[in-house]
Amino acid sequence: MKKLTMTLVTVLVVMALSAYAFAYGPGWGRGHGGGECYGPDTSFLSQLSLTSEQTAKINALREANLRDTKPLKDKMFSKRGDLKLLWLQTNPDQEKITAAQKEIRTLRDKMQDKMTAYRLDVLKVLTPEQQEKIKSFKMGRGGGPGMRGGPGMGGNPGMMRGNW
Repeated sequence: MKKLTMTLVTVLVVMALSAYAFAYGPGWGRGHGGGECYGPDTSFLSQLSLTSEQTAKINALREANLRDTKPLKDKMFSKRGDLKLLWLQTNPDQEKITAAQKEIRTLRDKMQDKMTAYRLDVLKVLTPEQQEKIKSFKMGRGGGPGMRGGPGMGGNPGMMRGNW
């Protein structure tokens, strides 16, 4: 009887610990996710009933965009590290920090320009009906409710948001 009780307790403990692990979910955890800097999100496209030709064109555009923006993303990652090091110095140099921030803003602007071009190219592949449907989606950041139930940051559903 004692062995049976011990076995049951062990099984329950293992189940409780595994339930905690499964509740956390898959993935890399905080800090390693896809985020907006890692490329366009195309998950909403499955709701547009795309033809195989449209899918192929959009995938080609997406791959080209990822290829074009990778050097900018890598450089921005490096510059952010440099900026962090500048801030960690005993006597931070304001001019160097300001210059590093300006470089990061310039890189971010270039990435946004490329994303805008990508989005416009994707819209050209879609039919007018699909374009209207895409405008009705609450996409990306700001689609959900904000504090106290109001619209989130930029929560206008008519705006084309997100990082697609």
